[in-house]
Amino acid sequence: MGGRLTRVFRNFNVENRASREISKEKPTPAPRHRTARLDSAADRPEIKEEVLRRDDRFLTLLKDVYVESRDPPVRVKDEGGEHLPSKQEEKRLTKLGHLEALDVKTVSKGKISLVEALTLLNNHKLQPQIWTAEKIAAEYSLELKEVNSLLEFFIPFNVLEFPKETKKAVTSHKPKQLT
Repeated sequence: MGGRLTRVFRNFNVENRASREISKEKPTPAPRHRTARLDSAADRPEIKEEVLRRDDRFLTLLKDVYVESRDPPVRVKDEGGEHLPSKQEEKRLTKLGHLEALDVKTVSKGKISLVEALTLLNNHKLQPQIWTAEKIAAEYSLELKEVNSLLEFFIPFNVLEFPKETKKAVTSHKPKQLT
């Protein structure tokens, strides 16, 4: 309610107030600082002559100046684990399963695609005696410690479906009556 009231007073006679403000004489601007008038000083001939005059004393001093610069030899800092790639990375073909359309065709050695990761995790979960960490490392060109970490920390989900009889038994269960 307060907003409506203030809007009424703010918009009252707004056109007349605006036209009155527009028709007022413009105030004269404040005088400029004298440094702003340097462009008019450049038009004077004695200043132009001073700028264009050559000073032989300064030219001889300038000719005596000789600058020789040498860049220090470039040293590449070795950060330990980070190495600049010296050649193009080796690629390997992916082990495509039934999700062939979703996966990439080539992967760098030492890496796996998402579909391959899910496949090897599922194979290890279903048959851990056959799909050991050593076999997975050899099959997918991975390091053994990375495979061990992968198998330890990433576990695929289990999808459980309840039989229909169990669902009926759960929904048809009658609560006990308290006496």
